[in-house]
Amino acid sequence: MAQDLKNWDPEDPVQWENTGKAIANRNLWISIPSLLCGFAVWLYWGIITIQMLNLGFPIAKSELFTLAAIAGLTGATLRIPSTFFIRLGGGRNTIFFTTALLIIPAILAGFALQDVNTPLWQWQLLAFLSGLGGGNFASSMSNISFFFPKKIQGLSLGLNAGLGNFGVTTMQILVPLFMTFGIFGGSPMKLVNTSGTLIGKIPPGTDTYIHNAPWLWLLFLVPLAFAGWFGMNNIDDEHVSPNVGNPISVFMKITFMLLIGFTTAGIGYWLMLPSIEGGLPTSGILLSKWIVLPIVIILTVFALKMIPGDLGENLKHQYKIFNNKHTWAMTVIYTMTFGSFIGFSAAFGLSIKVIFGFQHLMVDGVMTHDVANPNGPSALMFAWTGPFIGALIRPIGGMIADKFGGARVTQYVSVVMIACALGVAYYMKMAYVSATPEQYFVPFMILFLVLFAATGIGNGSTFRTIAVVFNKEQAGPVLGWTSAVAAYGAFIIPKVFGEEMGTATPEYALYGFSVFYGVCILINWWFYLRPNAYVKNP
Repeated sequence: MAQDLKNWDPEDPVQWENTGKAIANRNLWISIPSLLCGFAVWLYWGIITIQMLNLGFPIAKSELFTLAAIAGLTGATLRIPSTFFIRLGGGRNTIFFTTALLIIPAILAGFALQDVNTPLWQWQLLAFLSGLGGGNFASSMSNISFFFPKKIQGLSLGLNAGLGNFGVTTMQILVPLFMTFGIFGGSPMKLVNTSGTLIGKIPPGTDTYIHNAPWLWLLFLVPLAFAGWFGMNNIDDEHVSPNVGNPISVFMKITFMLLIGFTTAGIGYWLMLPSIEGGLPTSGILLSKWIVLPIVIILTVFALKMIPGDLGENLKHQYKIFNNKHTWAMTVIYTMTFGSFIGFSAAFGLSIKVIFGFQHLMVDGVMTHDVANPNGPSALMFAWTGPFIGALIRPIGGMIADKFGGARVTQYVSVVMIACALGVAYYMKMAYVSATPEQYFVPFMILFLVLFAATGIGNGSTFRTIAVVFNKEQAGPVLGWTSAVAAYGAFIIPKVFGEEMGTATPEYALYGFSVFYGVCILINWWFYLRPNAYVKNP
């Protein structure tokens, strides 16, 4: 087991060159694959639901979008308590435990996927549990921020987030491949519709082992849990993790705080989602998502603050970040970049399937979307490309921001995001009313890939801004908090896409996102680029 670090100061050049760099890099390179698996478990519903559609699972398309949205809601909410795990429990304890927890939803989902008649409420519950993977980002980013000096924060955080986000791409490549053979045994199912992998289309009637989709992550999670325990460090420092304490007590604290997040996310689900036959119970109130999300966030923050004893006092100390106006500015800006990346990643594959995988025909004056398009692209062949580019380019965005300033880079990519979102909206509109939607696929893909690239560069640049604007004590919790709020993009974007697909107006989703990007341009300019800005181009 690696020792706890005392008197850790990465800004000290002598300590950094002698011992600090090696320790920091070891923690980073264990953190990255652990975070990668977290993203994979969180977002594998975006691929699993495509294959459920291809296998003829008796679930409506809109309900399949809802599964990704439920996972997004839980994962984002769990990031709020995860924001504060490092100070309470230390990096090694936290990363080990949160990585090991991912084994639970992965095992359960594999068993459920072996039965096409598994009831809807079980799918919803499993999507709810997979949010554990989404919560891990906040604690992972907070932890890594303490290991590296400010001069390379953009690069180090960009590597952790960017390569960690490769969990989305890795999942979207490995899951279709692993479903083609029986590595874990079990009975295969027969494809009803054409499927695919990175290397080509798979025809109907082919054996498919869909239960491999969650189980393959066990091959990585078990060794990574051991690597985290024996290879990572807690930083025993007043400004990082004071009085870490016994690991068992740390695990109990983390579990209790995660349960608070699960409870508030469950309340949000209960208030917002419609009652569906065979699904989990809801209130029937059908509150707007724009009302429910602030309720969930406020309930979670308030519930954590009310925890009695030393744990509650420690959290109150960290809540000082909410008195800083830059916390709120960066929350909005980071939501634009990471929220877009993670939300589009969750919805991209299923959107390709629904828009281009079916012919959109006018029958007796009514537009129908149920006839399979024989010329349509395989969603599983292309779903990985956008998240791949967005994740790959993120460290480059951090490096550019380290050189030219975070806010300046963020401003440029925001303009690109607006232009691309409007272009994607146009081609989605044209395709969704066409009997031959495949003719619009190439420009749709190109613009969406540029949009993904812009979100990745913007992610790297916002890391740089946060690292410069906030002091050592606040930077970690702020990274966690902003990532928590931004992660609701994994709920909002699939939810909005699902709703707009239902009304045959998918382009409206992109119009709304474009307006939000415009607001972010104004906030970024006011805080960090205008003359006499609070902090000039950090």
